[in-house]
Amino acid sequence: MDHLSELENRTIYILREAYALHRHIAMLWSIGKDSTSLLWMVRKAFFGVIPFPILHIDTGYKFAEIYEFRDRYAREWRLDLRVVHNESARAAGVSPASGKEACCDLLKTAALRQAMARDRFGALLLGIRRDEHGIRAKERFFSPRDENFRWDYCRQAPELWDHYTSGADDGAHVRVHPLLHWREVDVWRYIRRERIPITRLYFSRDGRRYRSIGCHTCCAPVASTAATLDEIVRELETTRTAERSGRAQDKESAYTMQKLRSLGYM
Repeated sequence: MDHLSELENRTIYILREAYALHRHIAMLWSIGKDSTSLLWMVRKAFFGVIPFPILHIDTGYKFAEIYEFRDRYAREWRLDLRVVHNESARAAGVSPASGKEACCDLLKTAALRQAMARDRFGALLLGIRRDEHGIRAKERFFSPRDENFRWDYCRQAPELWDHYTSGADDGAHVRVHPLLHWREVDVWRYIRRERIPITRLYFSRDGRRYRSIGCHTCCAPVASTAATLDEIVRELETTRTAERSGRAQDKESAYTMQKLRSLGYM
């Protein structure tokens, strides 16, 4: 078995384990490369029929290409797509001008908290990877959050021999990270192998491309001439530029990202 197949098999094992332990589960889809690859593997794990809802947290500041891609593939893949907003925060005028921490907390984390409370999900699938950010490297595959959405990164259960923490206290939930063991270049090699559709934002235009996407107000493209999947893979095999170098949150400090994640940020 090749390396990509080993990575895929472990992810599918985690997906099925999570669904067996938590039938009332949902998955977050940002429309980025990682969550779209995870969604592809979810379709494989459950033979083309996804047995749980797919959540997209919409701040109102996403790229037009993201909305177009989301709507097209939600139809084609017959997703139970649920678009999540924090209507009260948007009505109050919360925006990137309110500050990155407040904007992320209210338009993303609080919106997710409202959706989780409304639908009473006990577990949530996310497409994060350890190599993406130093704070995410602290995560476990199965990571409990308390009733206030908080993550206690100082007290996490060990995960030995594919035995995972399955429970959460009353009113809490478990975050499940089936891509934690992947690297950025692995994801792109997998996209190339599987021919997974991906938004064009990742491909070079006029000498620049996005390596990490989110709200258009908080993302900037990096210098790159990689306009095909082969070129992206070759670039990542040699680049020394950080994946999230174009993300505003990462220009603050590691502590800012850690604080956001401890409060429930994705």
